Amino acid sequence: MTLQVRLLPALAQVDAVQWDALHDGANPFLCHAFLEGLERHGCLREDWGWTPRHLTLWEGERLVAAAPGYLKANSHGEFVFDHAWAHAYARHGLDYYPKWLFAVPYSPVTGPRLLARDEACRRALLVEIARRTAADAVSSAHVNFHTEAEDRLFDEDWLSRIDVQYHWHNQDGWADFDAFLAAMDHKHRKNIRQERAKVQRAGVTFRRVHGDEATPGDLDAIHRFYLQTFRDYGNAPALTRDFIGHIARIMPRNILIILAIRNGVAVAGALCLRGTDALYGRYWGADGVLPGLHFETCYYQGIEYCLEHGLARFEPGAQGEHKLARGFLPTLVRSRHRITHPQFRQALRDWCTEETSSVQRYAANLVAHSPFRASS
Repeated sequence: MTLQVRLLPALAQVDAVQWDALHDGANPFLCHAFLEGLERHGCLREDWGWTPRHLTLWEGERLVAAAPGYLKANSHGEFVFDHAWAHAYARHGLDYYPKWLFAVPYSPVTGPRLLARDEACRRALLVEIARRTAADAVSSAHVNFHTEAEDRLFDEDWLSRIDVQYHWHNQDGWADFDAFLAAMDHKHRKNIRQERAKVQRAGVTFRRVHGDEATPGDLDAIHRFYLQTFRDYGNAPALTRDFIGHIARIMPRNILIILAIRNGVAVAGALCLRGTDALYGRYWGADGVLPGLHFETCYYQGIEYCLEHGLARFEPGAQGEHKLARGFLPTLVRSRHRITHPQFRQALRDWCTEETSSVQRYAANLVAHSPFRASS
């Protein structure tokens, strides 16, 4: 049967069961409830540069492949930085926007981007992306934070980029936090213990609650901390309180809220999502500054949670060399980019080649500064 292509302006037009049948459920960011919730609860707006344009393939009324996609009028909320590309287009009198992005909004988390029942359908998605990008005169198509397994599906017309994130792995099957620390050299082990002790001496305790354990006050608090961080950095917050409530209600065991309590009041918090074998740290905020509070709330509490619940990996978000000293090792992440304009495609290919070499050298240097003992 010939596959039918449908470009959808809203994920609500896809049955949740059919959408979720296309992925294994290990990555919560791909769930229909998460992606459709962003649209339904005001986190994605055209005036913010996000216009949903999901690519789907059908056999009759049966969904066989899909790629969550968005027409972008800017490059905000993507975490793969192409502002220099946009400026180069502008200098030559060309429009870089809109571009077609395939990613999870606001989430620099690696996961499948070509959702399909088999490899043939995944390849069909890429063929259709290329065809539609050229036919619609869109400057480019971008697939951000795809998996290593998907990488081999892209042909040479898709430019390759890599970047470095810092991920924690339970590499030796540690049973608890002390065992994790024991794998480190003395300097780093001592530093972490001192940071944790400062938070304890300040009288801070912690609550970790899933969505179905969180009170309305807990949800209010974590959203308030999220807003505070965005205000502190002068950025516009996108996630609404309604969205936080939505994922707590619909995906209760996939959301983890870490709250720092002092004198009976929440003073800081971190919002995480949980997958099958990984924890993903997304946002944090605090009412004030206390020594070690950020590291404890965002990193050590998450590591403890992973150890207690048997999770193999903790991804605390993009960037941050300071994570290395706290047990998060450099990990390469990927993106692919299809540029319509042939001259720009070649120029950017050379640019990407140089960038890749630079990132690989950087990652190799980071590995040499691992906080773990050589025998670990």
